[in-house]
Amino acid sequence: MSETIVSPRPLTPRPSGRAQDQLRAVSLETGFARHAEGSCVIRMGGTEVLCAASVEARVPGFMRNSGLGWVTAEYGMLPRATHTRGDREAARGKQSGRTQEIQRLIGRSLRAVVDRKKLGEMTITLDCDVLNADGGTRCASITGAWVALSLAVQRLLATKVLAVNPIIGQVAAVSCGLTAAGAVLDLDYAEDSGAEADANFVLTDAGGIVEVQATAEQAPFTDGQFAELMNLARTGTTALFAAQLAALAAG
Repeated sequence: MSETIVSPRPLTPRPSGRAQDQLRAVSLETGFARHAEGSCVIRMGGTEVLCAASVEARVPGFMRNSGLGWVTAEYGMLPRATHTRGDREAARGKQSGRTQEIQRLIGRSLRAVVDRKKLGEMTITLDCDVLNADGGTRCASITGAWVALSLAVQRLLATKVLAVNPIIGQVAAVSCGLTAAGAVLDLDYAEDSGAEADANFVLTDAGGIVEVQATAEQAPFTDGQFAELMNLARTGTTALFAAQLAALAAG
């Protein structure tokens, strides 16, 4: 009885020519928004996001007299951040479900590394505005927003508004996916739009998992494939944590 051997599908190169575990070129430029308490433009390949932190000496009504601070986020895309013009959400009179979901994700991610008791009853809002989109805008927003938040806290410490640093760790995010090139790190739009599965990983420098958003676009993926994606995400966020610290040191 003969045995049929099925050869694995040959992998094709990534459109960008990057290795499977290679991030796009990353830069974090601090101090872009001169009036914000902290700001950062993050560039990951063709994706560029302006992240600005604003501090208010108050908290939402539901948190008054709690002794806890609040960290939240708003997210938006400029009309020509993508290939075709999108309407401003203000002109439509409401935010899309996607926008609301992303800004809640950014807020949750940052609160995961903030001791809100040490922050006290003040609010720090991170505005994340996408200037150019080429995939991974929510991940870039989280990574850049942490830098903007850190700069705002540094100012509060320098002016004696805060006595203790409430930031207890780093948080960064990166996308991974299953494509014709196999399991790959940091998908750009060309890869994301045709991926068999894609996932966003929000991780801390201490090894914690804040959130994982993973979806099969075609066939379900396996535990082994998910482990591949997780390993790639660990590799990517390790590099992003180093880039965050370098940006703070340079700023």
